Amino acid sequence: MLSIRLVVIALTFTAYAAWCQTNAGGRHHNLKDGIALEGYDPVSYFHNEPAKGKKDLRVTYNGVTYLFSNSENLAEFRDNPGKYEPAYGGWCAYAMGDSGEKVKIDPETYKIIDSRLYLFYNFWGNNTLKSWNKDESQLKAAADRNWDNLIRNK
Repeated sequence: MLSIRLVVIALTFTAYAAWCQTNAGGRHHNLKDGIALEGYDPVSYFHNEPAKGKKDLRVTYNGVTYLFSNSENLAEFRDNPGKYEPAYGGWCAYAMGDSGEKVKIDPETYKIIDSRLYLFYNFWGNNTLKSWNKDESQLKAAADRNWDNLIRNK
């Protein structure tokens, strides 16, 4: 009887830990009305055609909801969701590297680096992808550090 209680307690803590990780994941992501990538299909970026997703084609992964433009992209995401998660929670990669700040993005201003999606601010004549490209290696290293610190400390 004691071993059954221990198993139940262990399973309860495991489930709670998984729930916390799932719900904490969404907290750091750039969401608009609860949706990542301002409703764009994450898989479509890897086909060089960013496309708006449809509300009836959705998946929630790690506490973040993504929309898809077609059922094929949804299936592709389900097969390997980590591949399609945007870097830095979908916030502007340049700002994350430059100042460690969470800054909104233009979902059509992006770059795929080492099979990872990076998004950028591009408003009012300020396309931060251009600035990123001038010093990508330094900014990426700084953005990685800043994002890790942000996730750990909040």
